Amino acid sequence: MSCKIAVFNTSSSALNRLFLLLTCLSLSLLTACASVIPPCTAKTSPPSSEFINTKWELVRWNLAPNSKGEIRTRQIPQGENSNPIQLQFDSKGERVSGSTGCNRFTARMTEDARGFTLDQITTTKMACSPQRMELENDFLYELNDYRSLVRNGDQLLMISANREVLNFMQRNHLAK
Repeated sequence: MSCKIAVFNTSSSALNRLFLLLTCLSLSLLTACASVIPPCTAKTSPPSSEFINTKWELVRWNLAPNSKGEIRTRQIPQGENSNPIQLQFDSKGERVSGSTGCNRFTARMTEDARGFTLDQITTTKMACSPQRMELENDFLYELNDYRSLVRNGDQLLMISANREVLNFMQRNHLAK
């Protein structure tokens, strides 16, 4: 008489379930962030020469993830009638100017390891609603303090040290 013993490898089964769970969670996170994460073909730290005579509009502002890891977005004005936040690069690759949604600004561009940096930022001094002034101050801070720049065709991401992401879309090429 032979006796058959069934052996179940529970640790392997548990590892498979854990792997499946982690994979699903990772895919969920990537799906939630799909508008933020650029494809692998995107250029990190592109040179300022790639931006000559281009105009960009802020279309999404992702705040830093909260304590639960959730990505929240900030309300921003969009479209010509709402005074959107815009960047406009000059024909020499030396300056960027634009609108904060309230005031006009200009800044000097210099090349560095991040592609280029913006400094000597100056603005007009018109008074706007408290919400617009807060948005303007935060935008100028992010513009001055970004840590990473990624370009994917007509999309430009400025990623700050605190992991906020400003997502710009190219609006048109300017006359030379």
